[in-house]
Amino acid sequence: MLKRMFVAPDPGRARMRFAARAVLGIGVAVVVCGLAGQSLAGAVTGGLAALLALFTVADATVRGQAVTTALLPVVGLPVLTVAAGLHDLPVARDLAFLAVVGAGVYARRWGPRGHSLGVFAFMTFFVAQFLHATPGRLPELFTAVLLSLLSAAAVRFGLWCYERRLPPAPVPAPPAGGGLARVTTRQAVQATAGAGFALVVGQLVSGQRWYWAVGATWWIFVNTASRGETLVRGFRRVAGTVVGIALGLLVAVPVHGAPVPTAVLVAVAVFGIFYTAAVSYTWMMLWVTLLAELLYGLLGVLSPDLLALRLAETGVGALGAVLAVLFVLPVTTHTTTDAWIQRALRCVHACTAEAAGRLAGSTTADPAPRVAELEHLLGRVRLSVAPLVHPLNPMLGRKRRAHRVLALLDDCAREVRGLVAVAADPEASHDARLAAACWRVEAAVEALTRGGPEHLACPAEPPAEPALAHLHGLERALAGLAEPLRTPSGAT
Repeated sequence: MLKRMFVAPDPGRARMRFAARAVLGIGVAVVVCGLAGQSLAGAVTGGLAALLALFTVADATVRGQAVTTALLPVVGLPVLTVAAGLHDLPVARDLAFLAVVGAGVYARRWGPRGHSLGVFAFMTFFVAQFLHATPGRLPELFTAVLLSLLSAAAVRFGLWCYERRLPPAPVPAPPAGGGLARVTTRQAVQATAGAGFALVVGQLVSGQRWYWAVGATWWIFVNTASRGETLVRGFRRVAGTVVGIALGLLVAVPVHGAPVPTAVLVAVAVFGIFYTAAVSYTWMMLWVTLLAELLYGLLGVLSPDLLALRLAETGVGALGAVLAVLFVLPVTTHTTTDAWIQRALRCVHACTAEAAGRLAGSTTADPAPRVAELEHLLGRVRLSVAPLVHPLNPMLGRKRRAHRVLALLDDCAREVRGLVAVAADPEASHDARLAAACWRVEAAVEALTRGGPEHLACPAEPPAEPALAHLHGLERALAGLAEPLRTPSGAT
């Protein structure tokens, strides 16, 4: 975990810029709220709204990101109105909260925009519970949300829009057919069931902080697509919360909500959330927990007993998620992993074909977007396979095969990147043997994804020509994938 945090590569310092801009955007939002005469509760609401706008909006283009950001209040303000209006009607409030949970997860089927709007809707209801919002406070909270979203947008799309200099980030859709086609519906049911359990048990644990349990269940379901992914994420959430509470006892409790040191620590926590989110969910949860502790310190209610309660509610929420994915319309890890691996393999072939076309002199062939898509798909494969390679997984045979698959897919990606680099050289010439090698790659991918020929031949030593050497290396990696991918999922 420490290695992923401090040694993980950060090409183009993308994570560094992402985190630094978040600190700036949230800081501007809070300052604007303060200058507008907002109370502490309003400033906290505005800061959280800005955080969500900068963290969850992930459309492929800057224009798409701007549209999604503009839609956030369209979703969030009505939810905030409902949450405040039902403040004194516990049963109706709870049913409305569960409806928001289900709708928020179901919205993931509409891609990054649906995901962002679903998260913002849920968190708006959550924040209303956090602040005990009533109808009389709605004007102030509306103003805080709108001012903060405008401030965050001004920083993201005006002051520091580094994405304008980058190609659109590929956002591969889940493969059609199979278990993934139904995953949003199934997860909406699962999340609602898990949140219902967390809500009931959480209220038995605490009538004041029960919503922590619902929040834990919700965030465990975010960015997961199978039973195994959700179980691993639940474990990491609890682990991050434990470490975050320990850090809070050392840092947040002694500060006692003092404004200046708290503001500095909040900035550090925000940076940590954004910087670690892409590499370690455990580390991200550590910083989220510390941020929550600092906010409770500002509100004057932080104590060791409150931290113990937070850990208990997080455990309830994690248990709700675990029970839901095990017993309510479960989506197996094998089904999800197999679908993403097949998608990655088809992208390997597409990259190869584009690179070969470039070497053949085509002016329209462009492998670069395909390579970017392949990197994203391999990241999704790693997320899906994570439960199988987890240190606590007792099925050693499946763990070894999963490690083998990941290593060979990384080999494929390395050879594809090398081939694309060769194709980008204007002096590179086309060799007639490239067509035959590309055909063999296509046949190998066909065999692995659609049940083609049973035997995949491993090519001889690669030739000296760089392009052919990369193609032969790719053939060897694909041939090596045949055995672990064709082994039945239940085999040991």
